[in-house]
Amino acid sequence: MSTQYSMQALQISEANGSFKLIQQSIPQPGPGQVLVKVAASGINPLDLKIRAGLAAHAKQPFPAVLGIDMAGEVVATGSDIHHFVKGDKVYGMTGGVAGQQGSLAQYQLVDADFLAKAPSNISLRQAAAMPLVVITAWEGLIDRAKVAAGHKVLVQGGAGGVGHVAVQLAKAFGAEVYATASAKDADYIRSLGAVFIDYRHTTVAQYLAEHTNNTGFDIVYNTMGGTSLDLAFQSVKTYTGHVVSSLGWGTHSIAPLSFKAASYSGVFTLLPLLTGQHRAQHGAILRRASQLTEQGLLAVRLDPEEFDFGHIEQAYEKVATASNNGKVVVTVAAE
Repeated sequence: MSTQYSMQALQISEANGSFKLIQQSIPQPGPGQVLVKVAASGINPLDLKIRAGLAAHAKQPFPAVLGIDMAGEVVATGSDIHHFVKGDKVYGMTGGVAGQQGSLAQYQLVDADFLAKAPSNISLRQAAAMPLVVITAWEGLIDRAKVAAGHKVLVQGGAGGVGHVAVQLAKAFGAEVYATASAKDADYIRSLGAVFIDYRHTTVAQYLAEHTNNTGFDIVYNTMGGTSLDLAFQSVKTYTGHVVSSLGWGTHSIAPLSFKAASYSGVFTLLPLLTGQHRAQHGAILRRASQLTEQGLLAVRLDPEEFDFGHIEQAYEKVATASNNGKVVVTVAAE
């Protein structure tokens, strides 16, 4: 049991270590900070890599409290914070990397720039599923590629976490959207308003001929890396085409892109958390995402199974085995 001045958190002490419930002091906000009572923590594949010690780029030393995504209620603010007040429901991509406490805790001290008021028409559990995938999709499509009405957009991996958000954002900004996926996700892709492309049975030449009259797509958002990124380079329009990737690992020949005089942008959503730079952009993106959610234009897919601290291992295992149907979220406190 936690006391008035302490909180419970889940901590791992080494790579691939077990989660242990610990007690620690509740931090107090200083300038620019907000103390949030955490309601829910979203689990991303990156959280699994950090736990396994396989995400050196996240710079999270052990022992660590994990959890990058968070939704909860403001309980205290720094003296200079006026745009959030006690009782506000907020969400954000707020920690779990670079030595910063994550959201698998009853309270989290957060840089106010990372936060936005959660959408009013969904639960905090649903809001906790949003930050990383929404920010990643937004930075690629809107900040980098400047998606707009009239664009033809191809999302590679359109049924995945970032992919299904990218499809919806492209639609919300007026683009004509196409998405690659496996046959089992065809109906879901169509329900989002995109044209389904079976990546297992359709070649680049075939879908370019069928959907672009062989001219290529204005924007290709790649969410999977590997060979799919090479296919993205072949799929964009000459001169004006723009490939964006949120998973640009590996070695690739950019010759196909260069021969089209097209451009490429990488997305590394952790940078503000790691460097302290451009943090306010995260909050700005989530404010816009809240508006789109309230307008019915954005809905992040949420796995229906509910987990709490006592079932954290099962929650992580579900993500690890890819048996989830949407984002897995752990409830930290009752709303």
